[in-house]
Amino acid sequence: MKKSLSATFQVAAVFIGTIVGAGLASGKEITQFFTTYGYKSFAGIILCGIIYIGVSKMFIEISTRYKLESYNQLINLVSPGFLGKLTDIFTSFFLLSGTAIILAGSGALLNQYFGISKWIGIGLMSSLALIILMRDTDGLIEVNSIIVPSLIFVISSIFILYLVFAKDLISFEHIKSIPYSKNHWFFSTILYAGFNLLSCSGVLVPLSKEVNHNKILIWGVSIGALVLTLLCGAINLMLMLNVPYIYQYEIPLLYISHRFGSFLQIMLLFIIWLEMFSTVVSDVYSVAKMLQSLSDKNRCHGGNYFKSSLLNRFFNYISYKKSVVLILLLALPISQIGFSNLIKVLYPAFGVISSAFIIQCFIFYINNK
Repeated sequence: MKKSLSATFQVAAVFIGTIVGAGLASGKEITQFFTTYGYKSFAGIILCGIIYIGVSKMFIEISTRYKLESYNQLINLVSPGFLGKLTDIFTSFFLLSGTAIILAGSGALLNQYFGISKWIGIGLMSSLALIILMRDTDGLIEVNSIIVPSLIFVISSIFILYLVFAKDLISFEHIKSIPYSKNHWFFSTILYAGFNLLSCSGVLVPLSKEVNHNKILIWGVSIGALVLTLLCGAINLMLMLNVPYIYQYEIPLLYISHRFGSFLQIMLLFIIWLEMFSTVVSDVYSVAKMLQSLSDKNRCHGGNYFKSSLLNRFFNYISYKKSVVLILLLALPISQIGFSNLIKVLYPAFGVISSAFIIQCFIFYINNK
């Protein structure tokens, strides 16, 4: 019983840690996908939590039934045509470019607020990620089991302090009167849930194989989705009460926390850096597991699975650990396009492709249930 409970909370921590990322912890994602839609954004956040549970349950049940090992196997099974190939390529590109940009962003964060060379920050995160990822799934679980409780503590502390200091502003009438710049909150919610879930599939699919217990996995995801909904709701409320000032900041939550002293600001910066680290670990883990599954498939076909002899030689050589090193080395030289640009351009585009795939996944799940 204790082992099952522990495993459930570990799955919840991995799910939260994979989805949160620096964008949510900083308040930037919530600002773009929810806060700009006004008071109706709270309905979007609740809907997002429901979608997380429903779609993750589908991913888990399909993965365990068909003994899938990586996100590309899930994509190829559900969508074997052109759209599936496009989704597979875009997902891999999204995870790899996300790793590169977040590595650069972590260096910039330490440089901006602590005066540390950005290359020291990048090198530190890369080295720590390499150490954790060498422990395979255990490393992924361990790092999220530490980071996620810390995240919950810091965000909850900021929220409670804000409730104490700004309690006169918190009323339904006031929240409803706050101006907003966008409509169509429903589509924004679908896009946000879509790209988060397809990214999360890179972790959920191999985790389904490792844990191999649907009840633990589904309960873990459900708890994780509930916690995420509460966190997003708390962050969204604080951001709404600080409109329009939050739109001027790269890290909106840092603006909100500045009134509570430098200690809490430093704690928030540390959490954002840790969430960057968690995202890098999850993204690299997802791509490495994908490469490992292709390598296993190639070996099962006597080293001749691919039409290209060069690809056959590559996948005969590659392994999970070698994949981790390769992905981190590839991520370093990729052009740094900026954290805001990633969220504004890449995320919505990925959200459209992800949403289309999730619809296909739903049809596949119903037809094969």
